Amino acid sequence: QVQLVESGGGLVQAGSSLRLSCAASGGTFSNYHMGWFRQAPGREREFVATITRITRSTYYADSVKGRFTISRDNAKNTVFLQMNGLKPEDTAVYYCAAGRFVSDMERIADYDSWGQGTQVTVSS
Repeated sequence: QVQLVESGGGLVQAGSSLRLSCAASGGTFSNYHMGWFRQAPGREREFVATITRITRSTYYADSVKGRFTISRDNAKNTVFLQMNGLKPEDTAVYYCAAGRFVSDMERIADYDSWGQGTQVTVSS
């Protein structure tokens, strides 16, 4: 089992950048696919990006392609989400997730562990 702690959120203006971090502990980090999801008030949690455990293939929601980049540093047991060109519609709580047997990168139920989330607010 792995524990996850997100950090790096904040209040920024549209067009700005943020880098989110997710520190993992309690498990073998390299055994987990790592994903980012987000949830805005009144909306369901939605997929943002995932990086796989072995090949480190990356997957992105259409809404963030070309703006967000997911990466991982296995030596630091950390996954990152670099967010550029932020838009007001990116405002949400961002959650880090870990899964050992993820078959559908966008499926919430395929992930085993979740962090508490970090707030990202983008003003116009």
